[in-house]
Amino acid sequence: MRRRSITLMPVAFRVSVTMAVAAGLFAVLSAGEIAQSRSRSLSDHKPHEAVARAHTMPVQGIDVSAWQGDIDWQSVRKAGVQFAFIKATEGGDHLDPKFLQNWYAAKRAGVARGAYHFVYWCRPAHEQALWFMLNVPPDPDALPPVLDVEWNGHSKKCPKKVSRDVALAKIKLLLAAMEAHTGRKPIIYTDLVFHREVLVGELKDYHFWLRSVAAEPEKVYRQRNWAFWQFSTTGYVPGIKGKVDRNSFNGQQSSWDRVLKWLEASN
Repeated sequence: MRRRSITLMPVAFRVSVTMAVAAGLFAVLSAGEIAQSRSRSLSDHKPHEAVARAHTMPVQGIDVSAWQGDIDWQSVRKAGVQFAFIKATEGGDHLDPKFLQNWYAAKRAGVARGAYHFVYWCRPAHEQALWFMLNVPPDPDALPPVLDVEWNGHSKKCPKKVSRDVALAKIKLLLAAMEAHTGRKPIIYTDLVFHREVLVGELKDYHFWLRSVAAEPEKVYRQRNWAFWQFSTTGYVPGIKGKVDRNSFNGQQSSWDRVLKWLEASN
């Protein structure tokens, strides 16, 4: 599949990316400054040569949870990170203990951020939707929420898979609830196995955030354009102790800047 550059732009109520950081809090670096900063600061503990292109893409980001501990978001921003997806909720009763701390600290540092919900397949979708709505502020300056869909194979309580039809029904209910709560169309995060078993040919109206640490996404994902690429789980970013997932935006710096300017103006 030919790689297509994605530009996230608003379309009425069902926007692709909405409500960014308030005016004055998000100072976008020029492409040259970002590239220079990234060459000095952003790296990987175990870089994979097959995804070398990801490291040179203009707009770099991370995703974080409580596993990263206390984060110095000012240092993260100075290193060239422009966006972050922050874990908020999981299933119907787990709130990431660092969510609110990360949520507001990232905003203060000028990092565009969105919250993500990790789906737990043994919990009814409506309970998960309510849990997300109760715990994630519908901030007018946030990126779209993310629905994280992958199999819970490492879970001690819920390692089983559900049928494709059941999985899709849960996903669609959650997507609708998240959009109703935030006023913006969610992004879908997934991995190769779940995509192949459940998502091929489905949900084409949504932007996708794809995990692919050993190959470029278009080489391993069938029938799927993408907006964000998680290319490493062993990243190094100043301000974060230990490893962190690294991501890139599928577009040029100018595309990202236009999105942010519109979002800031609409806030």
